[in-house]
Amino acid sequence: MSKKHTLPDMLDDAALLSLEHQIHLEEFLGEHNWHVDLQAARFEFTGERPLICERFHLLGSAAPGPRSWMWGWANPSGFPEELTALGAAVRDFGRDNEIPELADPEVPFVSLPGSPEEAHLALHPLTEAAKLLTGRWFSYNGDAGGGTRVAFIIEHPDLRLPAPVSTRVMRILQEGISGLRLFDHKRAVYTYARLRGLSPRFVDAERSGITLGGADFTFEVSFDEHNRISGIEGNLSGASTTG
Repeated sequence: MSKKHTLPDMLDDAALLSLEHQIHLEEFLGEHNWHVDLQAARFEFTGERPLICERFHLLGSAAPGPRSWMWGWANPSGFPEELTALGAAVRDFGRDNEIPELADPEVPFVSLPGSPEEAHLALHPLTEAAKLLTGRWFSYNGDAGGGTRVAFIIEHPDLRLPAPVSTRVMRILQEGISGLRLFDHKRAVYTYARLRGLSPRFVDAERSGITLGGADFTFEVSFDEHNRISGIEGNLSGASTTG
């Protein structure tokens, strides 16, 4: 019998690759403003690097009043189906795998991992799960007024990660450890390396460490008995580094 999917597992699987995409998006856009017209299906950024997204998807919104997340497909405002279809696909996965946070129309903040109290934190886990399930990794959330935050998945051919390099991978690992709420460091690192094409491999039968690497680098990430990262050692084109 296959292992049942859980939302915490999905968040670990998504965490580091999502972080890398968001850092890249911030660097790509620079200082910017955003505007969306849901009826005209137009999403654009203005500022240092103007961009009109070829496609975008309305995931949902997190509101401080009811202290809940509402999926876009369930919103009574009745948004165009093409904008909410991606969220509906996530819903179907949630129903098939008995994950109520993905399947229910409205999700109380208290039902989410960590019981977040603020809207910008509450939208995070469901956005992360949607990225993992759909393979669309660039997201954006903005103020919809009254403290409500609305979350989107955005697409454009110019939005793509460059080939992995040692400095960026090391940054993602370090910032992920220090800044993200990871349930299982080992799972998060292994999945990131697999999805990023870094050929992860466990160093021994006890899975005490993972090696991963790109064209000009190799890292070995070691873990303690609780699967937390205890060290990172790397070889960068002949040089060595420790993190």
